[in-house]
Amino acid sequence: MSHDATQTPELVAFSKDIKALDLNPLWERTVSQQPGSACQAKLWSWADLKPQLMKACELIGTKLAERRVLMLENPTMRGSSFIANTLFTGLQIILPGEVAAAHRHTPNALRFVVEGKGAYTAVAGERAMMQPGDFLVTPNWSWHDHGNIGNEPVVWMDGLDSAFTKFFGATFREDYPEDVQPLYRSEGDSTAAFGSALLPVDYKAETHASPILRYPYERTCEALRHLYKSQPLHAAHGVKLRYANPADGKYPFPTMAAFMQFMPKGFDGKKYRSTENIVFNVAEGTGTVTIKGQSFAFGPHDIFVAPSWCEISFKTNEDCTIFSYSDRAAQDAMGFFRDEVL
Repeated sequence: MSHDATQTPELVAFSKDIKALDLNPLWERTVSQQPGSACQAKLWSWADLKPQLMKACELIGTKLAERRVLMLENPTMRGSSFIANTLFTGLQIILPGEVAAAHRHTPNALRFVVEGKGAYTAVAGERAMMQPGDFLVTPNWSWHDHGNIGNEPVVWMDGLDSAFTKFFGATFREDYPEDVQPLYRSEGDSTAAFGSALLPVDYKAETHASPILRYPYERTCEALRHLYKSQPLHAAHGVKLRYANPADGKYPFPTMAAFMQFMPKGFDGKKYRSTENIVFNVAEGTGTVTIKGQSFAFGPHDIFVAPSWCEISFKTNEDCTIFSYSDRAAQDAMGFFRDEVL
């Protein structure tokens, strides 16, 4: 029924009267009942991003900034800090000798290492060195700090589910008394305990997130290459793997899913769409992605966002490896997720 069909003089007067009681008639609602969002598809070029990150290093240190991060905001959400309705994306850079002081917060956080070597993240008493292409997990309310003991700048992408904690009014944050937390676990403990399809016999989950701190890029690429040689390509995704929580086989976070996909040179993927909001970061390769009819040429380290229910397709100029994360974990848990190849 159209809105105009309900506009009799009596209903108009009734609507006016009940507004004084903070009531509104459902039959006059104008909120969309269709999938998708008002967020735009957008690509941020590494050629534009890197000079700005280096300039930020000249202008502010980690002592003042705490986290030297440039946030990627969707053009439709200025001032929100969000790249899509449900996701935060930022690029963080840390120089040799710097420390990003320890703190903790209720949002979960992921790291995807973009460029440079010599930096580490320390989470819940364990340090992990970062290598380009690595995916790292920071469960919510875990103490974490970062540092660079190498001799070159290191950049990684931060992905947070802070839109969820903001929506629920459940955003909390706390600083650690010192710049760094004490390390009480050996480096690599989490990988040794959980990274080989094995679990300690007495393991009991302490968080809802994956107990693995670091998923190495080298191991991920090995799995992708093996499947590329042994299995047919998916018509839309090529070879695509999701990072898993080894304790339950689910996603690394209760809210966010993370993926890595490989598409060989000359891949011409079918269009697909899903209800998830997706952020992509190109690890290797060049090509073109088309999102909702808009085409973007991409290269290494470019970042692009595909909002919910947008048609997406890939064409590659060379072998491509692309990391992505989304809100699919939350949608799966609530029974909202849908997808289709077109």
